[in-house]
Amino acid sequence: MLAVTDQVAPSGIGRYRWVVCSLLFFATTINYADRQILSLLKPILDVELRWTNEQFGVVNAAFQAAYAVGLLAFGAFVDRVEAKIGYAISIAAWSVAAMGHALVGSVNGFLAARLGLGLGEGGNFPSAIKVVALWFPPGERAYATALFNSGSNVGAIIAPAIVPWLALTFGWRSAFVGAGIAGLLWLLLWIPLYDLPERAARLGAAELAHIRGGALGGPQSMSGVATAVPIEGPEQKLAWSAILRHRQAWAFIAAKFLTDPVWWFFLIWLPDYFKKTRGLAIKNSWVHLVTIYAIVTVLSIGGGWLSGYLTRRGLTVTRARKTAMFVFACTVLPILLVTHVGNWAAVVLIGVAGASHQAWSANLFTSASDMFPKGAVATVVGIGSAAGSLGGILFPIYAGKLLDRFQALGDVTPGYAILFGICGSAYLIAFAINHLLAPTFAPVGDLH
Repeated sequence: MLAVTDQVAPSGIGRYRWVVCSLLFFATTINYADRQILSLLKPILDVELRWTNEQFGVVNAAFQAAYAVGLLAFGAFVDRVEAKIGYAISIAAWSVAAMGHALVGSVNGFLAARLGLGLGEGGNFPSAIKVVALWFPPGERAYATALFNSGSNVGAIIAPAIVPWLALTFGWRSAFVGAGIAGLLWLLLWIPLYDLPERAARLGAAELAHIRGGALGGPQSMSGVATAVPIEGPEQKLAWSAILRHRQAWAFIAAKFLTDPVWWFFLIWLPDYFKKTRGLAIKNSWVHLVTIYAIVTVLSIGGGWLSGYLTRRGLTVTRARKTAMFVFACTVLPILLVTHVGNWAAVVLIGVAGASHQAWSANLFTSASDMFPKGAVATVVGIGSAAGSLGGILFPIYAGKLLDRFQALGDVTPGYAILFGICGSAYLIAFAINHLLAPTFAPVGDLH
């Protein structure tokens, strides 16, 4: 069956796809709350474990290594068994691993627990991007991605607001147990509410036609001309070798490798940054951390909105996405000044940089579904995100060694200045490489 795309969504088509997006949002919120707990508990664990910054970096690098493996494994797995099963297995695994942190009390124990958490959490983004590709026409995907990805910001708000209270009231182990229970409760919503659009009983025919017809910038958006697109048909399954021979895949991979570590740096090191350079313990700095991620949450949604707005104004998907990505690469740059300003000015600079990262990430993720067929999207996202995790393995280890060196000299602030400088410049470099490898985000051909 074929449908002709148009640029304006018809009224009364239904909104169940946004219910599905809300499920992705809540899963991502839990995902990011889980992974931030360790950094928030670092001041408490510093006393209990007496670990160095380098050891803390190695523990986080272990998470990233496992996360990279999880991304690769779940990327291929979700493309084979469908997102409903793959996502459920992923969140069940990471919820159990999160609760497992409560059973350990040594550096090696935390290293093992982070390995388990990383393996399980690797299923979140391949599953979520796959679901967006299945449930949204191309013109809505960046916005839907920005909305569900804002869960990473909300998780980062919830964690510093709740974790210190839990740790000081019930002990640090209670924070990990609570996070695991939250994930298991999410499954009670996911299993009955989610299915493929063609099998979803709550999805109306008009909304299904809208999803499959590609309104709001479907295939027309690459060239500006409306085209007929299939509403139904088998997904195209692709091997890694078929994907990796295309420059478009490497454009996505390179951009993830260079910019994902920046977000991990914020999640891992910000509590330590406020304590070591500004004398703010977690019971005082939590309000700064909450404010940072509140700024990120509000501003980052504009990342998906901007490219959709530019598309509706007549730009092609390629021009709209690249314009948005360039803007967000530039708005990270002021973070270079963060060690030279006061506490609240630093909060604003970090918040804007974090929002820019999330807005950049929403458009970068969506470029994978622009360029590759639905049957390959989870695999492409898994490979690219694994590359991001590889960067996330290297950067915490480097950061830990650098900070230990400056701490031995009596002042870690210059070390943080170097790290923020790396963060600020990463996006323009990534944009240039991404553009050279993929001048357009048009669908790739000859994938077999």
